[in-house]
Amino acid sequence: MPLGDFRSVFLPYCIRKQPDGRYAVLNREYKPVGFFTRDHVIYEDHPVLVKLKGLTKAKAAKISYAGKNNSDEIFLYNDGCIPTHSKANMRAYLARIELLAGLVVA
Repeated sequence: MPLGDFRSVFLPYCIRKQPDGRYAVLNREYKPVGFFTRDHVIYEDHPVLVKLKGLTKAKAAKISYAGKNNSDEIFLYNDGCIPTHSKANMRAYLARIELLAGLVVA
């Protein structure tokens, strides 16, 4: 059940590139991280979009739980590897977060 725990609200589920080239870092409900709502959110109406420098296709593949090199939309986990379901899942998720955290935002 999304929005039922801290992870689903405050930790990144995916990052999605917007038409202007900036990214939204989204929670499990596809809302900007920290938004505790199921209401429709227009990302551009909030100061939540950033450019991510250094996000190459190779880096996207390392950040993606599935190893996909699509830098337009990167999922950090899915229902089969939810970080809070096991220590191994959490370690793998945190390794992806470590790579994401190394990117420069502008």
